[in-house]
Amino acid sequence: MTDAPRPPLPPFTEETARAKVQAAEDAWNTRDPERVALAYTEDSVWRNRDRFLTGRAEIRAFLADKWATELDYRLRKELWAYTGNRISVRFAYEWRDAGGQWWRSYGNEQWEFADDGLMRRREASINDLAIEEGERQILTPRGAPA
Repeated sequence: MTDAPRPPLPPFTEETARAKVQAAEDAWNTRDPERVALAYTEDSVWRNRDRFLTGRAEIRAFLADKWATELDYRLRKELWAYTGNRISVRFAYEWRDAGGQWWRSYGNEQWEFADDGLMRRREASINDLAIEEGERQILTPRGAPA
C-alpha cells in the first residue's frame, strides 16, 4: 500500500512553500507522533542535532520520546527559502523539562520532498537556551486562543 499524496506538492511556489511550513507547524504543535510521522516517507532520513534516524518507525519513536521529555512544547516555524522540491525553515520552540526549567530552542531545517509531497529528508540544527518562565514568548500554538 502506498501513501496518499500530501499536498502541497513540489515544485513549490512561495505560496505552497508557506502552506507546507504552516502545515508542519500545526502538526508538530499537536505533539502527536503518529500524525506527524505520516508526513514523512517510509524510508525518510533525518539528522536531528546529533541523532541520525531512518524510516517512519524510528521517527515516530523519536517524537514520542521527545514529547515525553519536552513538556508544554510550543513551536513556530518560518519559511526561509524554497526551490523545486526543497524548503528551508528557521524555527523556535519553547518547552520545560521535568524539573521545571524552561528552554527556548532555536534552529534551522532543510527539507527535501518526494513527488507525492512526503518529506524524504530532514536536516535539523538546534541550539537550546535556558529561560525563565516569565521570558516565554510562544504561549499558544499559532491560531489557538490565547
